[in-house]
Amino acid sequence: MSKRNKARSGGRLVVDALRGHGVDRIFCVPGESYLEVLDALYDVSNEVSLISARHEGGAGFMAEAYGKLTGQPGVCLVTRGPGACNASIAIHSAYQDSTPMVMVVGQVPRPFKGREMQQEVDLEAMFSPLAKWSTEIKTIDEIPDVMARAFHVARSGRPGPVVVALPVDVSVETSAVADVPPIAVAGVRPKADEMERLRDLLEGAERPLVMIGGRGWNRATRHGIAAFAEANDLPVCCAFRRHDIFDNAHPNFVGEVGNDPDPRLEKRVMEADLIIAVGTRLNSSTTQNFALIEAPRPKQTLVHVHQDAAVLGRVHETELAIHAAVAEFVAAALEMEPVDGGGWRAATAEARRDYQSSLIPPEYEGALDLGQVMVQLGELLTPDAIVTLDAGNFSGWPRQFLQYGGGRRILSPAAVGAMGYGVPAAVVAKIVAPDRMVVGCIGDGGWGMTGQELATAVQYGAAPVLIVFNNAMFGTIRVHQERRHPGRTIGTDLVNPGYAALARCHGAHGETVEETAQFKPAFERAVAAGKVAVIELRVDPEVASTRTTLTALSEAAHDGA
Repeated sequence: MSKRNKARSGGRLVVDALRGHGVDRIFCVPGESYLEVLDALYDVSNEVSLISARHEGGAGFMAEAYGKLTGQPGVCLVTRGPGACNASIAIHSAYQDSTPMVMVVGQVPRPFKGREMQQEVDLEAMFSPLAKWSTEIKTIDEIPDVMARAFHVARSGRPGPVVVALPVDVSVETSAVADVPPIAVAGVRPKADEMERLRDLLEGAERPLVMIGGRGWNRATRHGIAAFAEANDLPVCCAFRRHDIFDNAHPNFVGEVGNDPDPRLEKRVMEADLIIAVGTRLNSSTTQNFALIEAPRPKQTLVHVHQDAAVLGRVHETELAIHAAVAEFVAAALEMEPVDGGGWRAATAEARRDYQSSLIPPEYEGALDLGQVMVQLGELLTPDAIVTLDAGNFSGWPRQFLQYGGGRRILSPAAVGAMGYGVPAAVVAKIVAPDRMVVGCIGDGGWGMTGQELATAVQYGAAPVLIVFNNAMFGTIRVHQERRHPGRTIGTDLVNPGYAALARCHGAHGETVEETAQFKPAFERAVAAGKVAVIELRVDPEVASTRTTLTALSEAAHDGA
């Protein structure tokens, strides 16, 4: 009898479906509601690596980061009720960041549903507004179909997270149902008349700007969009926290838009007469709550290219909406006859000079100069390094003063409130790419949420360097308080451990940096340690962001009162 016709448990069917879709790494916190899945994974542990995290939020962020890094759906397993609730932050982040992800959640037995059984939650209803698709398996025979659809939905159109609830009793039943192979995702190519219209708009423009973001970018599409920019002398900026798509060393790259960008780039975006937005949703972070590109009717002529038709026109009215996948659009753009960019060539060069000057950090007279620390870190990073960023004002330093693109990647939530991302993302990046340098940048607030995944790194031999920016406060909220309610701060102070000592307690390498000159040797020792390392930066709380101080914010608020 063939394997396809052999009776298998529901748990085995799920695992075989995962294997059939090429899954070789899964992230979880083990739970009793999906024991049959875990048991099935035991038999294929030589094919599928199971990473057990310390918290479902951490496991979810690991799966999300895996999806960002590889372009394939990250897979997470969690238990019902509390486990699902803990992991929901990663589902929300994956949805807002358009990251492919599949989460399988154990569920109470079908006969007991609706009785408020221990840890019972209506998972389908709970995740419906958070995920791209949320479903609960009703019978064992539908497992292969549901899993195939889950992976297809996660990858197609605008990628995103899918949640599949698996009742306990379904997981222990057996069936001889056949597997369902992966469903191919078809690329959408732009129409010829759309590309002709794009060329006409570009030919008539005086201040064009290309803005790129979203998913679907790989080595070929990155090189392709750069070639398109070169051929037409176009300035290119990237959406918020997407600036590894375009090589920052390229002469056509002019910066990243979003929270607190270079004011000169802000001005260029607002004064552009043509914006060609490729892949990005033009979300609130990228557009500064729709101030740079107004909604619903932008002041600029907008060409919007996106692989999900539902995104086009949803927020912004467009002069030209092109429903196309990134790869297909880039291929068509390279076939388009270039436009003479003489009318804006000088402006592109000026925008590039402005970007380069923005890489020079402001002067600081304190003991630990974060700007100079970033300069040193930029010199120490390898060309193919992976940098992970958590949420928080501290992230402005590595986001603004390090360069990305080329072979260098950034893993960071565009859903900027998703604190706790930095450590799990760094751990999974080093597991997936052990030969690449991985550096995680984390605020003390974010560390407090998922810093326990340091133990996961130790357990699995992952060796990222984790840099903790310790300013003893929830910095972003403190900034908001000083702006709106100066002198009335509450709830934002933090009392933190000694992070270097904490690292050593876990068996990791630990360093404390209080002065600028201490950073470079500390980082070199951390890399040479050959195991996960933590570098604590003792940051002056007065340094609120890359552009201002708490005192300046408070004084400005008082003056404006």
